[in-house]
Amino acid sequence: MLTIGRLAAHVGVTVRAVRHYHQRGLLAEPERDRSGYRRYGAQAVVDLIRIKALADAGVPLARIDELLAARPEEFARAVTEVEQDLSRRIRELTRRRRSIARLAAGDRLFLPSEVIDILDRQRAFGVSERMVRIERDSWIMLVALAPESVPEWVAAKEKALADPDFRRLYLTCDEAMDWEADDPRLPGLAAAMAAWKAQQPPHELPGPGTLALMDANATAASPAWRRLEELLSRDRRV
Repeated sequence: MLTIGRLAAHVGVTVRAVRHYHQRGLLAEPERDRSGYRRYGAQAVVDLIRIKALADAGVPLARIDELLAARPEEFARAVTEVEQDLSRRIRELTRRRRSIARLAAGDRLFLPSEVIDILDRQRAFGVSERMVRIERDSWIMLVALAPESVPEWVAAKEKALADPDFRRLYLTCDEAMDWEADDPRLPGLAAAMAAWKAQQPPHELPGPGTLALMDANATAASPAWRRLEELLSRDRRV
């Protein structure tokens, strides 16, 4: 007769595992002897070996009791079902592993390469990383919510980045992120931005909901930017 510790050691499992199998009803729990210890016989060793073999093979604990009591043909059928379930889980884990591997690509997981190139060009002419992050998040929303607009927006942004006047305005907007909302420079900046915009050919806008989210993403970063948006909106209404 074996103690729970010796039973676990014989089979190669932990005492905690044996107790867990008791709780799940997979392994019969013997009565305690006069000393208060549970003693296990040879049948417990056999049963625990079978339980461990099934668990190690990937059979869910919820199905082990069924397999232990199954006739040969039932056992074969149940094992086939378990194998099919494991195959599905392997495919899902493989898919998730590929997704995790793509995370190493950073923003390329969410954005097309042409947008990544735009963000890199902005970094190259001195745009701050926080400004790049704000624009990146706006692009992420555009790609997800209005993908049909992306090619036209990419073309417009590439053209703008080739314009020295736009780059100067962009860097000033970057600097303005830290201005106060009542900074006297804001009306002049808004007027310069509106004047530049008026010289550009119009391009299609995404739906109002998407555009509102993109604007909110930008203006949330700075009270000065919110004031700037108010000034630009007022100019558009005039």
